[in-house]
Amino acid sequence: MARILLIEDSPTDTAVLTQLLERNGHEVLSSGSAEDGIVACKRELPDLVIMDVVLPGMNGFQATRALSRDAATSAIPVLILSTKDMETDRAWGMRQGAKDYIVKPPREDEFIARINAVLGH
Repeated sequence: MARILLIEDSPTDTAVLTQLLERNGHEVLSSGSAEDGIVACKRELPDLVIMDVVLPGMNGFQATRALSRDAATSAIPVLILSTKDMETDRAWGMRQGAKDYIVKPPREDEFIARINAVLGH
């Protein structure tokens, strides 16, 4: 079981993803904005961050870069989960420090497999 911080502004997506992750044995913390998510990440030090890209205020790419460049959070892997499915989006997300990039909506089995891969399970 991993402690996962979900940074997602859609209440529906948050509910669906939380159920999916909990059903697979993970503990889920959630945050509705990148700014709040960065604060929560520093406070909670989760095992993994799942990051949306389209967020109010700071976007997920900026937040991923901030987490990956901060000594307090740089060891925490970020997995981007976004509706943006252009190869340039994926490449940019990875350049910001993400360990993986998945397009919404994810298939449950593939999503869990990729989470486990990022976590080294």
